Amino acid sequence: MKRILIVKTTSMGDVIHALPVVEDILQHYPDAHIDWLVEESFADIPRLHPRVQHIFTVAVRRWRKHWWRCQTWREIAAVKKAVGVESYDAVLDLQGLVKSAVMATWAHGPRYGYDKHSIREPLASRFYAHQYAISYRQHAVIRMRTLAAMALGYDVPQDQPNYGLAALSQQPKTTAFVALHATSRDSKLWPEAHWAQLGQYYAAQGLQMWLPWASASEHARAQRIAAQVPHATVLPKLSLQQLASQMPQARFAVGVDTGLSHLAAALDIPIVAIYTDTEPAFTGVAGGRNSPAINLGGKSQLPAVEAVIAQLNDLVFPVSKI
Repeated sequence: MKRILIVKTTSMGDVIHALPVVEDILQHYPDAHIDWLVEESFADIPRLHPRVQHIFTVAVRRWRKHWWRCQTWREIAAVKKAVGVESYDAVLDLQGLVKSAVMATWAHGPRYGYDKHSIREPLASRFYAHQYAISYRQHAVIRMRTLAAMALGYDVPQDQPNYGLAALSQQPKTTAFVALHATSRDSKLWPEAHWAQLGQYYAAQGLQMWLPWASASEHARAQRIAAQVPHATVLPKLSLQQLASQMPQARFAVGVDTGLSHLAAALDIPIVAIYTDTEPAFTGVAGGRNSPAINLGGKSQLPAVEAVIAQLNDLVFPVSKI
């Protein structure tokens, strides 16, 4: 049995992108014991996978704000001690940053990572016993799957990623779709009027619009959109795990550049992801094996409602053109 530690700490979309590595490893080493080191705010992501054994959490974002406090250093020492108890056959730093490379040294076992020409912070490569040249010019999911394959000695996968969330995704479908309207920066938002027009179009097709939210501002936006869309539902505030259980009931999802769009793809929900301030080529939504994903837009672009509907018409099921 191989014992493997994955180091992938942030952010939500990036952590989701690492889930196919677990499935790849298990395909070649079915009895592998896989642990994960992750930022505390994203720990629910690896928890969704039934074969991730132990999850170690760090709180780098919080620790930086209170680095002088004794409690901070006690927490760091406790995580280091917990990680150091185990011995691993491989420690895979899928993050490729200095902070993640340092945290990888807390574990006992050979460390594997990208070489200095393959990561944004070349200094990180000095912490790895084994380094690999893996081109930037490919999607993050492919890069991470490639690193794991090279480190563990199996062929680099050529198939579509399997996120390992089949148990969650196999649920009866309702006549609803999920509108993932919230994101971390205002520049990534899609106009509320566009969401309302999209909801109105699909309401006429007999589909209900589901609007999840997390913060007070997101709740207020969801309510404003719902007020303009017949039969739209503002969901109650849900944890990530609760939302992951409900989302697969939807026929499809439409989302902006947010971690929840990546989660929809991981749950094998057909999705059109809308980009207005970032380029999706290397970090956009990556569809799973059973449902496709389309990334629409890019930096300084504003996809039209008609363009989203046209993509959904081809992606999900034929409906009358707008």
